[in-house]
Amino acid sequence: MNVNERIEALRQLMAERNIDVYYVPNQDDHLSEEYTAAHFQCKSWLSGFSGDSGTVVVTKDFAGLWTDGRYFTQAEHELAGTCVTLMRMGQEGVPRVNLFALEHTPKGGILGFDGHVVSAEEAMFFARNLMVKDAHVHMSEDLTDLIWKDRPSMPREKTFLLSTEYTGESAMDKIREIRECMAEKHADALLLTQLEDPCWLLNIRGNDIPCTPVPYAFALVKKDCVNYYIDESQLDDAVRKALAEAGTVIRPYEALEEDLGAMEHQIVWTDLNKINACLYDALSKGRNEILNSASPVEIRRACKNAVEIANLKKAHELDGVAMVRFIKWLKENAADPEMSELKAQNKLYALRAEGEDYIEPSFDTIAAYKANAAMMHYTATESNYAMMKPEGFLLVDSGGTYKLGSTDITRTIAVGPLTEDEKKYYTLVLKGHLGLAHARFLHGTCGNNLDILARQPLWNIDIDYQCGTGHGVGYALSVHEGPQAVRWGIPSASRPSAILEEGMIVTDEPGVYLPEKLGIRIENELLTVNGTKNFYGQWMHFENLTWCPYEREAIDPRYLDDETLSWINAYHKQVYEVLSPYLNAEEKEWLKKETAEITR
Repeated sequence: MNVNERIEALRQLMAERNIDVYYVPNQDDHLSEEYTAAHFQCKSWLSGFSGDSGTVVVTKDFAGLWTDGRYFTQAEHELAGTCVTLMRMGQEGVPRVNLFALEHTPKGGILGFDGHVVSAEEAMFFARNLMVKDAHVHMSEDLTDLIWKDRPSMPREKTFLLSTEYTGESAMDKIREIRECMAEKHADALLLTQLEDPCWLLNIRGNDIPCTPVPYAFALVKKDCVNYYIDESQLDDAVRKALAEAGTVIRPYEALEEDLGAMEHQIVWTDLNKINACLYDALSKGRNEILNSASPVEIRRACKNAVEIANLKKAHELDGVAMVRFIKWLKENAADPEMSELKAQNKLYALRAEGEDYIEPSFDTIAAYKANAAMMHYTATESNYAMMKPEGFLLVDSGGTYKLGSTDITRTIAVGPLTEDEKKYYTLVLKGHLGLAHARFLHGTCGNNLDILARQPLWNIDIDYQCGTGHGVGYALSVHEGPQAVRWGIPSASRPSAILEEGMIVTDEPGVYLPEKLGIRIENELLTVNGTKNFYGQWMHFENLTWCPYEREAIDPRYLDDETLSWINAYHKQVYEVLSPYLNAEEKEWLKKETAEITR
């Protein structure tokens, strides 16, 4: 079936069940929003839009895809020729997707969705607002599953352990710490639904999702044991032994809903924004008291310990070496008539894989030439890639997952002569990037408070980038980790703010994206550290983790003050000092030129 036929088949099922509106988010049963297994990519299958973020809503006479500014250009291309309308989130006149679904559910009508991929909080929001028009929800079926005949099965890849030389703390110690948090809240059980949480708690990693080393698993922490819900075929003897030593009981993945339904009169700690509606429904049957709060695991895995930080610094050195070798190769081969985005992307994959304790890419590499770089999450494929010429920019956003930690870096690289506008935009992006990197702030500050430091140079010329400035990064887990983030706007329940704590990592990645013309982004990872403590409170700042030169050919000092120029030169000096010991004589000579002092 093509997209239009899939939408029509869904409408037929809706008519049979008297469903007026059907809501399909980009989530799995753990409510992961971006990186999910192929089995859960219903939004993409239904609409034809392959981006990592979005929601489809289908009514009797309308089908729409809501996605954010990172994907507008990509969605325009992929939805062309279908009956699906692009709804540009955040743009004037575009309603919020959940409000649209409510508004188009008539009096006495039905709003349908799969309760396994919608949060309890959102399901209750729908139910409350539908009551006023005597309408209700239908969440017991996944209608997409009924028409997706060749739907991929659930992944069942093998898991593996991370030893304490990588994690810095044993699973038993982590469980003990989490139980202390539970005791403070008088909780009988803690339900861990985010894919990363059981991994952190039990020092386990997996391969169920490309570029995110997690297995599909839940955990239920009780006072006397930990239930670990996973397909047992994914566990080898070493993992089983480690789980047993940590007091963990292995339960079938599908048994969680039944086990929650059997609980009665317990105080259960869970986050209604992180538990799916079907699991919450099962938990509610036993008259359990719900402690609705963020998991204590979330904040602990976000704040890296001393061992993790030391490992991460090593990982970024290895990553910087791969990037330097890649940029050198790219510049030397830019004039090759066979040079393409795909060739560049694959070269970087190969160089990064040479690193110590390398596992996999932390996300699909973005190697986007010229206009393709305006699509923030564009990825070249075997069937869709651009050839390059020795002119303009190649934007490369990439990263690696190592046992030593996760990396995420973007460099916009000159592969030939640049225009004056390209230099201007690049320099202003770099100015904002450095402004955030050098921030000094008091403890209690959130990323929302700092975002303007990166955005201001572009706002000064009436340009914005329609995405956040930075996100948290997990330790050999998801490359996009909460709760910390750097973005502008007023925090909300769906986009909460978080205080920046010592040990948290955020990316720093402002950019310029001109549709059909160009894209520029510069990204480093920053570690949050404590500074001076005095009368005013605890001062904090960022320590740079990423080592790779900026693009000298694109820096126009006319747009920089003396302090910012000195920051660039100091950073380049450090890049050479950190990376040169790993390089051969030819590579060192190249890097010395790329990091030479820039003057006016």
